[in-house]
Amino acid sequence: MTILAFTDGASRGNPGEGGIGVILKDAQGTTLSRLSGYLGETTNNIAEYSALLACLKAAGKTKCSSLVVHSDSELMVRQMTGRYRVKDATLKKYFQKVHELLQSAPFTFQIKHIPREQNKEADQMANLGIDSKRPLSAVALDE
Repeated sequence: MTILAFTDGASRGNPGEGGIGVILKDAQGTTLSRLSGYLGETTNNIAEYSALLACLKAAGKTKCSSLVVHSDSELMVRQMTGRYRVKDATLKKYFQKVHELLQSAPFTFQIKHIPREQNKEADQMANLGIDSKRPLSAVALDE
């Protein structure tokens, strides 16, 4: 099954209170799952990578054979596709964790940049994560 994922990370203040939002849809556009989570004090870029990690873990719990992730984070997408190098030491850890998960993932992976206007649902979930203050353990680096 192909899953279309939409991810977003938010940080109010950058750094500031952060949250993530993830939407998983089937190929017909039916929503399969919505995730939101609170990260505490973080940067926007870390929130974006945290959302991607949560997405990969959620997709791994489904019958996904092909995962197509959509994100409005130009930096993260370009880093994941090799167009930009990851220079920041903390982001490197997240980048490496994503690649570790992808190596053992039971699905193929694609990531695409989309305009912010096309990612409103994931953005709403990220803001819900901040507002709710409910953590999502799926974003921990040490899992």
